[in-house]
Amino acid sequence: MSMKRRDFVATTALAAGGLVLAPRLARSAGGLVTKYVPAPPVDPATKELLLSAVDAAMAAGAQFVDARVELVRTQSVSTRERQITGVSETSTQGVGVRAFFDGSWGFAATQELSREPVARAAQSAAAMARANARIQPGNIRLAPVEGYGDVAWTSDFEIDPWDVSVEDKAAQFLALNETALAAENVSFVSSGVQSVKIDKTLATSEGTVAAQRLVRLSPFMTITAVSSDRSDFQTRGNVVEPAGSGYEYVNANMTSASVERWASEASQKLSAASVADGTYDLVLHPSHLWLTIHESIGHPTELDRALGYEANYAGTSFLSPPAEVLGSLRYGPDFMNVEAERTSSGGLVTIGWDDEGVAADRWMLIDKGIFVDYQTTREQVDWISDITGVTHSHGCAYADSWSSIPFQRMPNINLMPGEEDLSEDDIVAGVDEGIFVEGRGSYSIDQQRYNFQFGGQVFWEIKGGKKTRMLRDVGYQARTTDFWNSLAAIGGPSTYYVGGTFRDGKGQPAQINAVSHGCPVSHFQNISVLNTGG
Repeated sequence: MSMKRRDFVATTALAAGGLVLAPRLARSAGGLVTKYVPAPPVDPATKELLLSAVDAAMAAGAQFVDARVELVRTQSVSTRERQITGVSETSTQGVGVRAFFDGSWGFAATQELSREPVARAAQSAAAMARANARIQPGNIRLAPVEGYGDVAWTSDFEIDPWDVSVEDKAAQFLALNETALAAENVSFVSSGVQSVKIDKTLATSEGTVAAQRLVRLSPFMTITAVSSDRSDFQTRGNVVEPAGSGYEYVNANMTSASVERWASEASQKLSAASVADGTYDLVLHPSHLWLTIHESIGHPTELDRALGYEANYAGTSFLSPPAEVLGSLRYGPDFMNVEAERTSSGGLVTIGWDDEGVAADRWMLIDKGIFVDYQTTREQVDWISDITGVTHSHGCAYADSWSSIPFQRMPNINLMPGEEDLSEDDIVAGVDEGIFVEGRGSYSIDQQRYNFQFGGQVFWEIKGGKKTRMLRDVGYQARTTDFWNSLAAIGGPSTYYVGGTFRDGKGQPAQINAVSHGCPVSHFQNISVLNTGG
């Protein structure tokens, strides 16, 4: 049995995103800081500028307009062993205007944040939409959406990363490097953190003006152990996933105790036994499984891929045609439930409103093992509403910059935990002979997201329901539906964990999205395992 999201939210604090959060305390250059940053209010001058863009595009013939002003700040601090290897901070700001006319879109952008240049961009977007409609008339109908008036939203964070000095960040990671270097066989370590803060305000011709602040963090560390005769080296990386959180997330997860464990694992890999090819049961830790979810559930359920509108970047989808798969294709067993959402605390793509003014949504993609819905934007709803009965957008419109046009992007997608709170040990105890996989490694998947191969970071042999010796050179391969139908057991809420990435690519020209995936520890039966050691 598996737990529905609404029950999960009600019964466990982990449902807020599955992320480990520190107490509301951190040290910065000014001492101890406890801070929660409220939602930025709608700035009157920004509102006036955006509404002037909306008015200009509507006056030029557009039937719908959205205009966004965005300020994106990015900071990176990186270290290696006992030195700082890089500090950078960048910012970019501008306005993007999208106009709709008779089933076609137009888009224009400018970095000049004053009335006349923004009006010219809006007029250009409207003219482009009208020209596109003449060249290739579209049959797009936009799903209805509520006008929300002036609204505001912010990520759920406590410590603004910019309130922690670069000096303190560097000192923190250099200290962690020392901890790693003290471990047996460890010769190299790199670490650091990338911080992103986005302030965006959206105005639409349907009456929404939404001010939003998004904060994201990606701490990183790679530890390299070298054998005494210098004939082999092994690494432990991808140790902490990025999150839509404040600097408290770094303090909670990048700890000395964790670094000691990761360093020990890198060293143990030097003497680990190389796996034998064969068929094994696999127990996949959430720090690994989230990437398998991303590739084999996240991308295939993008509706534009399924219908062939998106093929240039990473291919299409086996989940097609919708009429033949929706409500009938068995993705996995009855206790498998997968939810899409843009509402969870700490999610990398969590928002208040998407980039065309749709409020954040949550919905089922896979219900009791059956594929039931796709990811959609306003223009996509009409393509499948006669099959799904859903007449509203799921709020998946996103642009990676003020200079990019919004299009359908992946929300947070989560495999829900079981109703019974089975622990990791409980799941392992159900396996007589198998392999435990932790951390994400290399991966490969075909152009329809159907045949795949995944590696990991750390592998343990399972014998008689217990983890025994460490293994290495493990890769597994499967077909998507065969793999998910081999799901034999899932852990409970206490094993739920959220992984994710800053760099999910899609589109041509490519845009980059950040996205999270939560899941519990899970047991899969009879999976083909390959020795990847050459």
